[in-house]
Amino acid sequence: MDASLEKMVDPTLAEMGKNLNEAMKMLEDNQRKAEEENEKKYARKDIPGPLQGSGQDMVSILQLVQNLMHGEEEEETSQAYRLQNVGEQGHMALLGHSLAAYISVLDRERLRKLTTRILSDTTLWLCRLFRYENGSAYYHEDDREGLLKICRLVIHTRYEDYTIEGFNVLYTKQPVIYISSAARTGLGQALCNQLGLPLSCMCRVPCNTMFGSQHQMDVALLDRVIKDDVESGKLPLLLVANAGTPGAGHTDKLGRLKELCEQYNMWLHVEGVNLATLALGYVSSSVLAATKCDSMTLTLGSWLGLPAVPAVTLYRHEDPSLSLAAGLTSSQPVEKLRALPLWLSLQYLGHDGIVERIKHASQLSQRLLENLKNLDFIKTSVEDELSSPVVVFKFFREYSNRDQTSHAAQASTIQHPIISNERYIYDTFNQWLGEQLAQLVPASGVDVVELEDEGMCVRFSPLMTSAVLGTEIQDVDQLVDCLKMKIPVLTSTLQLREEFEQEVRRTVGLLYIEDLSWPGLGVVRYNYHSDGKNDDKQEKELEKINTELLKKLNELESDLTFSLGPEFGGQKNCVYIGMVTEDLDVSELVETIAATGREIEENSRLLENMTEVVRKGIQEAQLQLQKANEERLLEEGLLRQIPVVGSVLNWFSPFQASPKGRTFNLTAGSLESTESTYVSKAQGTGTTPPPTPMSSLAKQRLPGQKIFKRSLRSSDAFSETSSVSHCDDLEKVDQRPPALFPGQEQGPLETEKAEEQKEVAQATKTDTEDIQSDKLPCDCTKVEEQEGQR
Repeated sequence: MDASLEKMVDPTLAEMGKNLNEAMKMLEDNQRKAEEENEKKYARKDIPGPLQGSGQDMVSILQLVQNLMHGEEEEETSQAYRLQNVGEQGHMALLGHSLAAYISVLDRERLRKLTTRILSDTTLWLCRLFRYENGSAYYHEDDREGLLKICRLVIHTRYEDYTIEGFNVLYTKQPVIYISSAARTGLGQALCNQLGLPLSCMCRVPCNTMFGSQHQMDVALLDRVIKDDVESGKLPLLLVANAGTPGAGHTDKLGRLKELCEQYNMWLHVEGVNLATLALGYVSSSVLAATKCDSMTLTLGSWLGLPAVPAVTLYRHEDPSLSLAAGLTSSQPVEKLRALPLWLSLQYLGHDGIVERIKHASQLSQRLLENLKNLDFIKTSVEDELSSPVVVFKFFREYSNRDQTSHAAQASTIQHPIISNERYIYDTFNQWLGEQLAQLVPASGVDVVELEDEGMCVRFSPLMTSAVLGTEIQDVDQLVDCLKMKIPVLTSTLQLREEFEQEVRRTVGLLYIEDLSWPGLGVVRYNYHSDGKNDDKQEKELEKINTELLKKLNELESDLTFSLGPEFGGQKNCVYIGMVTEDLDVSELVETIAATGREIEENSRLLENMTEVVRKGIQEAQLQLQKANEERLLEEGLLRQIPVVGSVLNWFSPFQASPKGRTFNLTAGSLESTESTYVSKAQGTGTTPPPTPMSSLAKQRLPGQKIFKRSLRSSDAFSETSSVSHCDDLEKVDQRPPALFPGQEQGPLETEKAEEQKEVAQATKTDTEDIQSDKLPCDCTKVEEQEGQR
């Protein structure tokens, strides 16, 4: 490419192209060549500072831009991939902006000829590509600006004296603009603000409720609304229809809407992502009707992956003076240079390249839709299964006949809470599903969208994302594989949520917190039993216990995720449990949480009591030592206290007195004398502390089996034969006599212990379940008691 640039006649154009190539190579180099010190140095330049007087070279400035684009505050994986797929066609679009600045300095005649050629070529190509005959084009940066100019054109057309009288003609006959309730959020308000019209001039038309798609405009209702407005003296001005709604990608009935607009002399404007399919060989009849509308808006930048190219509004109008008054055309040649980046990019891609990109996006949608049909618990919402470029799906668990009858009976008794709670739960789960899929397969470009009737759904719109992200067929297959992995997790969590709630409500010491916005098993809080404490101290103790409980649960070797919940909007002092699998033992989980909470609470109270006991023991020890010193003075006599006399007296007649002190026994909580310590030259052990009881939750597990896991009902891992043989092995282990130390004989205690073990072994044959949970801790306790007696 450098050789071709050198052959150019104009050296300025060659230098511009060369500098642009060098700049793009530097900006798209995602490999960090600078060291960490340089990164920190550039990161500090995020703070505005004074302009350097000597100036900087282009390399330093571009290096600064690169560090600002890939700074430490932004992860490399979040936005870097968007620059990796700009490609040569993106370079052409960026070159167009540089050329526009250079062309603007030409003399007026050359500039007029060049801009006229660029504008006419681009308009002709787009009209032929998207089957819009005899159309004009308006190029704009904001995709809503084209519709705004169209509204002004229609106002100038329908109100002949608008240029002279202004708002007075609008006051006598109020204009009405009709938009669908499924249109973009805030579109109607933005139009009214820019046009200076009251919000009463904007009429939102509801979508179908009985027949047809729930995302299409209700044509019959629109007809009645227009008749009412005409009878009330208003002027129906313009109708905004959708060829691909922003949410679900459905297309309005454009043919019937066009007939309605002709009947009432209204302007029909169409926008939406499905307009891109007009460039394909096969176009659905619903979208093909858009070619007969009065105007349409095309967003080619997202469809073709072109950065910084303008949106285009194609329209048909015979009066160029009104188009000039509305701002759709301009007499300034510089304004026409907006089409230059698009002019360069379209030539680079060519007709076949444009059609291939749009066709590739449609094939991605069809590939995903075919795979979703074979998945259970996935509900799709598409308009046309053969040619829909937008796929919207959600997780939804269908009920069987028996479950559906019981669910309907339950819903009839308390209808509103059940329906609303179920809707919220599914919205939460589908939002989590969409976020997980977007994180696992970022090249797919899936996102979460909230629809009025369906709620939260996952949307796949490759026409808007695939050209930028470089989505391929293997990315769609990976998306389906990830979805297959998440569906069993969603179904298991949804089934076990109710069981978890019932277990928590039955367990003493635990409080179930209902948080419908949490995508997981549920939320639980350990209740702290306060003893007349104030609210602030009780709140601190509650926070301390639940924080320690969360720490203990995360230390367990389990597949569950325990957290404090969402960063914003979550409940305080709670343990949030994430998604689970079907082999979860809910009862064991709840018992473990309750037992761990009680242990933490007991330890906390023990520490408080121990602190008080130690404080009182120190005070008592001080009083006893003071009393002992007074008694020692009485025994020694008064003469021994005189400095000189006492020394002589002690030399002739030494006084033998044992040192007296006090030791505090933490186990017994009492003060003891230190005389025995000085006599035996060793500190006494005192009372033997009681043995630590083993948790009743301890269960015998298979090798490698994690906590909170149970065997599946359909699994044959635990058969009756294996259970019996396992019990026999335990019986043999219990029947073995205990090992004796060297030189130790078997006394009556050991004989009694052996007899007790035989009785336990006989009980094993009758009840195998009690062996696994109760016998082993009992034997351990007996051994410890006998060791203490020995």
